[in-house]
Amino acid sequence: MDCGIFTSKTVLLFLSLVFWAAGVVLAYVGAHIIKSYDNFDSFIQDKYTLVPAAIIIGISVVMFIFGLVGCCATLRESKVGLSFFFLIIMAIFAAEVAALVFSFIYKGKINEDLERSMSEVFVHYDGQTTETKAVDYLQTQLQCCGVMNYTSWSNTTWSNSHNNTVPLSCCKNRTSQCPGRMDQPDLLNTQGCEVKLGQLLQDVLSYAMLVILGFAIIKFFGMLSVCVITCKTGNRRSGYQPLYA
Repeated sequence: MDCGIFTSKTVLLFLSLVFWAAGVVLAYVGAHIIKSYDNFDSFIQDKYTLVPAAIIIGISVVMFIFGLVGCCATLRESKVGLSFFFLIIMAIFAAEVAALVFSFIYKGKINEDLERSMSEVFVHYDGQTTETKAVDYLQTQLQCCGVMNYTSWSNTTWSNSHNNTVPLSCCKNRTSQCPGRMDQPDLLNTQGCEVKLGQLLQDVLSYAMLVILGFAIIKFFGMLSVCVITCKTGNRRSGYQPLYA
């Protein structure tokens, strides 16, 4: 068998397996992004950062089907099948590039409105509302306190009506030894939640960008392999050659 044909077929068969594996991985990544944002959705008014996650999940769904198509087309050396597989790879490659571009653009916009939206939620903290539960969850999970830092609570109704204290979710250890007083910062998580939440979202998006880039590179080599097989078989008198001839 021609070395170029054998190598290209091997690449495409491997790519078909990658399609199935990638479908699982991308579905997990997309779900992880959505879950990360859903946990803190009270503080994020603009949902533009979910666009890459939606694209990723959409790609993962079609990959399961297209992996089977690529495997059959490669083994049979079907020109029509390979052409269709090429169009599939190219479309997914374009979608992954689009997701990569969206991620890059929106990564710089995450912190733009975060302070304003978080301040609106923190100011409604009263110990009972949905905003209260969201703030307590945020401060407990990220080990932070206030928007900018723990002193941000001094401008809220909660602090003014509770002897200039902060919620107990700001405490490093939620025990009776931590009354939440601002003059005892050694008992509190003093770092602000805006910085920590912004960094968390940045990290999640960066992780997604690396995954997308890796799969996009694989798709690029897949398209090259389809071109090699199509050109080689077009010049052969016999239109079919087994993988291990």
